[in-house]
Amino acid sequence: MSPRHPYERHSCLALLGIVLLALALPASAARVSDVRLWSGPEGTRLVLDLSAPVRYEVFTVENPDRVVIDLASSELAPGKGLPAGQGVVRKVRSGPQADGGLRIVLDLVTLRPVKSFAVAPDAGTGHRLVIELPPTGARVATPVLPTPPPPAPVATATKVADSGTPAAAPQAPSGTQVLASTSATLSREAEAVARVKSVSSVAGRDVVVAVDAGHGGQDPGAIGRGGTREKDITLAIARRLAKAIDAEEGMRAVLIRDGDYFVSLGGRTRKARQLGADMFVSIHADSVGNRDVSGSSVYVLSLRGASDEAARWLAERENAADLMGGVSLDDKNDVLASVLLDVTQKEAVSNSVEAAGSVLTSLRRVGSVHGSRVRHAGFMVLKSPDIPSMLVETAFISNASDERRLRDPGHQQRVAEAIRTGVRDFFIDKPPPGTKLAALAASRRGGASDAQTLAER
Repeated sequence: MSPRHPYERHSCLALLGIVLLALALPASAARVSDVRLWSGPEGTRLVLDLSAPVRYEVFTVENPDRVVIDLASSELAPGKGLPAGQGVVRKVRSGPQADGGLRIVLDLVTLRPVKSFAVAPDAGTGHRLVIELPPTGARVATPVLPTPPPPAPVATATKVADSGTPAAAPQAPSGTQVLASTSATLSREAEAVARVKSVSSVAGRDVVVAVDAGHGGQDPGAIGRGGTREKDITLAIARRLAKAIDAEEGMRAVLIRDGDYFVSLGGRTRKARQLGADMFVSIHADSVGNRDVSGSSVYVLSLRGASDEAARWLAERENAADLMGGVSLDDKNDVLASVLLDVTQKEAVSNSVEAAGSVLTSLRRVGSVHGSRVRHAGFMVLKSPDIPSMLVETAFISNASDERRLRDPGHQQRVAEAIRTGVRDFFIDKPPPGTKLAALAASRRGGASDAQTLAER
């Protein structure tokens, strides 16, 4: 073999040196492209958007109380600001480390236990590191229903004057006075009967409807071509729906989310159950790839699978909301498996179908609907074993016309009233036992009540 030319040997040595130098240098730094902080009833959550997975360490320090997050071989994106403090976090600050890492510090109002975990890319998002701090410990109390006032007592023989002292003993009445007294007495008795009827007819508790505004916080949901964010539309409609329900006799609404903060899918149904909800209505305005698709649609849980491919696609998208918020779903598999086998849930799904059909009929009066029937899909937010639940796609934000309508407050109000009407009609037909609506239904069926007995007398 002929010896190599000196120039060729020098080139090989240079190439070898470059390779060795590259191996000796640290890997390129991961970039923190965004730092997002949100606070809500479930606690305070910090989410770091990363260009690549990183080695990290999270620990707490006392006096002053703070959480320290050390990221190996990382840097904050140039010009990227840090969010203002909220919840238990007073301030967020950061600084580079001598070893090429990045330190982020959360100054706390009070020291709290901390939980951290990494989330792999999913649903169009990159790597994320999630830091969670639990709430301060305050729990939302279930509102106490006011006790209806007792009927005013029928006037007695002794009248009390405005001053609070007994009036003088009455003289013997004339015929005119007797007639007037008798008329007044009959009038008072009629008023008493009316009061008893009123109290009797509304005896019982209100029907409670949990109104769930989809997405929120760091999870904007779908975004229309005009920049409309689903989380804003759902909250606006949910608030209008809650007011419309509260205006109905015998019905009361509770909002699962009444602000721009993140609530996990499991947390939504847990809150509904804690507040004693008789129905769960989740408001959405999703998007699909085909921008020509428009109109409203209503979904209930499918125990066997999605009713069609579009429903399956939407369910997978919505179920990824927890991943958007940095919530691991691994610990829910056992719960969901038991829920799907629960016999009680089958009855809840049956009632859900009836209620959803009533809402879909009502939505047809507002505008077009996408599909002629209630759809079934495996939405995680509908997997409550004991509460009839539905998910209402108010429109498709991916459609330009639907997006414009969704931004219109008048259209939002019409949609809210249509959903209210559908829910009300269902509960009038199938009121839960022990509610005011059940008492009204019994009265309409001719059940003998105390008021009816008194009226007959």
